[in-house]
Amino acid sequence: MATPDFIRTLRATAGNQLLWLPGVTAIVFDDEGRVLLGRRSDTGRWSVIGGIPEPGEQPAACAVREVHEETAVRCVTERVVLVQALDPVTYANGDICQYMDITFRCRAVGGEARVNDDESLEVGWFAVDALPDLNEFGLFRIKQAMSDAPTWFSPMESG
Repeated sequence: MATPDFIRTLRATAGNQLLWLPGVTAIVFDDEGRVLLGRRSDTGRWSVIGGIPEPGEQPAACAVREVHEETAVRCVTERVVLVQALDPVTYANGDICQYMDITFRCRAVGGEARVNDDESLEVGWFAVDALPDLNEFGLFRIKQAMSDAPTWFSPMESG
C-alpha cells in the first residue's frame, strides 16, 4: 500500500510512534458472483482491495476510488459489512499503525479488471469456491459480504 502524503507529513514529526488511522476494504462482486482480488506488490500475496481515506474523504468514496485506482474496475458501494479495530501493525521501517477498518460490499458496474497502479502485480475475478491463497482477514470479509447477517465482536475480540 502506497503511503499517502498526509501520513508522510505526520511521520516527519511523529516518528515511528503508533498512528491510529481509518482504513477501508472493498469486497467487490460482479454479476456472476465472483470477487475481485489483487496480488499485492509488497507481499506477493492475493488480497481484497483496500486503502486509507484522504483527510475529509468519505469512507465509501474511498472504497470506490481505491478499487478503480488499483484494478480499473468501477464499482458502487452497497452496504457496510463490518467495522473493526485491527491489531497494530509494525512495518519494516519501524512505523506502527493501527487501523479502524470499514469493510464495504460493492458491486462492479464497469471497467475491465487489470493492474492499474504499482501496488498490484495481478488482479482478477475469482469464484468464491475457487479463491487463491488468502489470509483470514480477506476470507472473513468475503464470507461476511456474502451474508446478510450482522457481525458483532465483543470488546475482548481482536482483528
